[in-house]
Amino acid sequence: MASGVTVNDEVIKVFNEMKVRKSSTQDEVKKRKKAVLFCLSEDAKKIIVEEGKQILVGDIGETVDDPYGCFVNMLPPKDCRYCLYDATYETRESKKEDLVFVFWAPEQAPLKSKMIYASSKDAIKKKFTGIKHEWQVNGLEDIQDRSNLADKLGGVVVTLEGKPL
Repeated sequence: MASGVTVNDEVIKVFNEMKVRKSSTQDEVKKRKKAVLFCLSEDAKKIIVEEGKQILVGDIGETVDDPYGCFVNMLPPKDCRYCLYDATYETRESKKEDLVFVFWAPEQAPLKSKMIYASSKDAIKKKFTGIKHEWQVNGLEDIQDRSNLADKLGGVVVTLEGKPL
């Protein structure tokens, strides 16, 4: 069931910036987004970029030691969100980077919020063309365990964000 919620142009711009990894200067790489949260506008009519809820590649090693842990800590414990996470991982064969679309719907979120986010998920997913990995998460215990993300990425993942699994 569609909710009639629309996707703000800024959301699409952020997705396209994260998806396209053109060779760039060191400064441009530092500005690349590692993780971004999206929420519903106050009137619940649009999906927007959540203010202040992002991690830049340039933050890693500066203000952020563990990008995945920082991403998990940005999630609100009692409300839903859509997220894009740019996972860096290694399999036995190669190093990879993939965007993961996360639908965060914690058990403690209000029922109305869960219903609106669930019914609006297709609107944002249609705009995120080419996403290979989608993950619906219903609690911190699922998302805090890195091996659950590794399972979503497929194959035999040996490191995630430089940390062995």
